[in-house]
Amino acid sequence: MSNVRAATLTWAMGGLLLLGTGCGDAATPSSPAEQPPAVSASPKTAPPVPPPSEASLPEPGSSQPAVLPPLQVSNLSEAEIWARLQQAEASYVVLLRHAIAPGTGDPAGFRLEDCTTQRNLSEAGRQQASRIGAAFRSRNIAVRRVLSSQWCRCLDTAALLDLGAVEPFAPINSFFQNQATEASQTAQLRQFLADNADQPGVIVMVTHQVNITALSNIVPRSGESVVFQVGPGNQLELLGRLPDPSQE
Repeated sequence: MSNVRAATLTWAMGGLLLLGTGCGDAATPSSPAEQPPAVSASPKTAPPVPPPSEASLPEPGSSQPAVLPPLQVSNLSEAEIWARLQQAEASYVVLLRHAIAPGTGDPAGFRLEDCTTQRNLSEAGRQQASRIGAAFRSRNIAVRRVLSSQWCRCLDTAALLDLGAVEPFAPINSFFQNQATEASQTAQLRQFLADNADQPGVIVMVTHQVNITALSNIVPRSGESVVFQVGPGNQLELLGRLPDPSQE
């Protein structure tokens, strides 16, 4: 996992994005295991990662950002969403909230480069992440890229999915404890999706509840995904939600 966390932040080009939600945001009633106030600390230590700030987030491009149209909502069934992902004839984005990590937010003074200072996945969360990855593989979903927040619980979730190499991606870092960057990060994410609209395929993005909610107005449970299709003219269509496979 240390190699994953040490990966250099890169801008992904093209494909269906799978975002893990809920990494480090407010707890949801997805599982009783998420409610205890105690913080589960991992003994692992990640390589140094510079703390994200609004100024340090990568620019979406050298050109003037496109004017993005409003979000469209389709509310497809779970079966219809899986069918779209299997065909992968368009650009799809899967925003996945990280797997179960008991508690809310992070301890005061936490550091991205030190997993022991953060809220981490429980054993139930690690098993949940593995189940989610298995659900994609069993349906032969061809995932082009896996992007992740730099928080340890997201990086761990992304690695346990076992769907491809994991790339840290600062625009989907949590802003739960610093909402000053919410607007800029959400705009950069939306612009990134627009820039990849002409690249068919699936990209998985593992992120936090607050990030997913900011884009979709949906509050996902831990391990739940919100799926988008990026179309012509920078149109973003919210297809619907994919639950944790254990809830099927």
